[in-house]
Amino acid sequence: MTVVSKALKPVHDKWEWQYDGACRDTDPEQFFLDPNMRGLNKRNREVAAIKVCNTCPVKQACLDHALSVPEIFGVWGGMTEEQRHEILRKRGIKFEYIRI
Repeated sequence: MTVVSKALKPVHDKWEWQYDGACRDTDPEQFFLDPNMRGLNKRNREVAAIKVCNTCPVKQACLDHALSVPEIFGVWGGMTEEQRHEILRKRGIKFEYIRI
């Protein structure tokens, strides 16, 4: 007999917002840039991703998720990695990561 703890709760409700994301049918590479990308090319790609985010009905839920996890790569909730890192830094959250 398998016993399932009452402490375990379904996570569907926590992630259900993703079904309504404007990015759902968009190539993820539009939001997750090559780590070696720099300059105008990088900025243009970020702007294109943010344009999709700006049409999204779950933009705030996406950003809340990205800041709470934290998601350290890509555009989430209409914000770039650098923008989210600045918010987290102001909250006193520091992290280090190595890009491979």
